[in-house]
Order: sequence, then C-alpha cells, then structure tokens
Amino acid sequence: MDVEQLVILGSGPAGLTAAIYAARASLRPLVIDGLQPGGQLTTTFEVENYPGFPEGIQGPELMDRTRKQAERFGTRFLMDEVLKVDFARRPFTVHTNAGPIATRALIVATGAQARHLGLPSEEKLWGRGISACATCDAFFFREKDVLVVGGGDTALEEASYLARTCRAVTVIHRRDQFRASVHLQNRTFGMPNVSRITDHVVVECLDPGVGRFVAARLRHVRSGEERVVKADGLFVAIGHTPSTEVFAGQLDRDEAGYLRTIDGTPRTKVPGVFAAGDVADSRYRQAVTAAGSGCAAALEVERFLAAEGG
Repeated sequence: MDVEQLVILGSGPAGLTAAIYAARASLRPLVIDGLQPGGQLTTTFEVENYPGFPEGIQGPELMDRTRKQAERFGTRFLMDEVLKVDFARRPFTVHTNAGPIATRALIVATGAQARHLGLPSEEKLWGRGISACATCDAFFFREKDVLVVGGGDTALEEASYLARTCRAVTVIHRRDQFRASVHLQNRTFGMPNVSRITDHVVVECLDPGVGRFVAARLRHVRSGEERVVKADGLFVAIGHTPSTEVFAGQLDRDEAGYLRTIDGTPRTKVPGVFAAGDVADSRYRQAVTAAGSGCAAALEVERFLAAEGG
C-alpha cells in the first residue's frame, strides 16, 4: 500500500485552507471530503464577514472557489467518509468505503454540526431566516424582531449579541428555569429589548410556502395549548455536535466531544495528528478562524515531516 505524506479529513474552510498550504509545500495532500463536502458554509445563504468579499458571497460559492484554489496547487480529493482510524502506529491508517489509506501525517478537520430542532419546516427554511450563528447573521436582522431557542449559556450569549442589533429578541425555552449562569441571565434579561417565553417548544416554523421565516408555532409543554409568535428570524442555540466519534479512544476529547489540542497549537496528543477548525473550537466557530487554524495545522505538518527528514 502506498503511503501518503498527508491526509486531511474534511473539506470545509479548515480542511481546504490546510490543503492549500500543504499543497504549496509540495506535500500533495489527499482530502477526504466527508459526508458534507464544503462543510457548514454550503448551507449558509450569504457570507458577509469573510475578508476579501466586500459585497458578500454565498457560502457554496466561497467553498467552491476555495476548493478550486486547493486543486490548482495539486490537492487531490476523495469523495468518501472515514469509517475508522488506527493511530496506534505509523504510518497511520484511515479506513474508508474505498479501502484503507496509509499516511505519515493527518489533519482532522471534520467540523461540528449545529443541533437542529428536527422539524421538516425548519429544514426548508434553514438559511432563509433561520440560523444557528448570531455572530454570522445578526447583521441581516438589524432593527427586526428575532426569536432565540435554547436555555443555556450559548442561547443567552446569542440573545445578548442579537439585542445590540435587533429591535426585539425573545428567548424561547422548554423549561421554566434556564441552565445559563445566573450572571448571564441577569445581564441578558436586564436588556430592555430582551424577553422570554418559558415552558414552550417550537413545533413548526412558518412559512415554507413564502420561502422565508415569518413566525414560529409554539406549544405549551404541559397544557398543549398552541400559539403563533411572529418574528423576522429564528436562531437555534441548542448546542453543537463535533464530528469526533470515529476518534473516540484514540484522541483526547472534552466533555462535549471537541478534540483537545496541546498548548494552543493544532497538535493532538498523537504525534503526527493535528486538529483544525470547529472540531477543536467550541468557542468561536467562524469560517475565518477555521481557515486560520487550517493554515496553522498545515504549517505544523510541514515542520513535523521536515524534522523527520521527509
């Protein structure tokens, strides 16, 4: 079996940026696309905060252009998914549907997925008034009314951020008590344009028929009574799930499943294995920070292989 210099798992901003840098360093990286080629940005309608695009750019187009840039320098792509990995010995082995792949170094850039409510109407309107990232999309809701679903720190942080831009923010939580810290609750609900609706769940997003979010149908968790709350946007803040299950037992993960890295670098506890992007970032989760960490991971790989004399 031939041995690759570098295999990159994932083709979002982190994976593709790592591929660009690694390919320019003559490492001829192989990128395994994964189940969502292009990552979460392929579901983002408009990206206005990525440097270099003053007029904004659609997420799928940004990823397509980045992919072509990686291909230009010699990156190879395999449309497949990782079934299991063996980091016990080098070269490492990555098992895919197409068969095993051996590699001297590996970058994990498999990303994290925002948890959805699981409603058919939500999926139809995702990116059309429904988002999971206030930092990314608050700009589109200036002086408008929005809803935030969730009860933890993330939800209230999103609500607090949105309150600086939006006319009114309403937090919807399925329980009567919030899990967020008391300090964060006091700060968020102390803002004059933030309110709350407790003991309710979202059962339908309206209206797929008009092609954009206009309201949420809520149901009281005990009485079953329903009501419709109109709004211009809905932010789902019920957490993220990093794509790290396949690495369980071989790489260190935190309580939420994110990969642990060493001393603020992309290095993991396994020499030769590096992590980049949202798979190791539970705090920022931005395309530009993912791209930056992909660059750092590729530079670390180059130094690591050079130190080995190859």
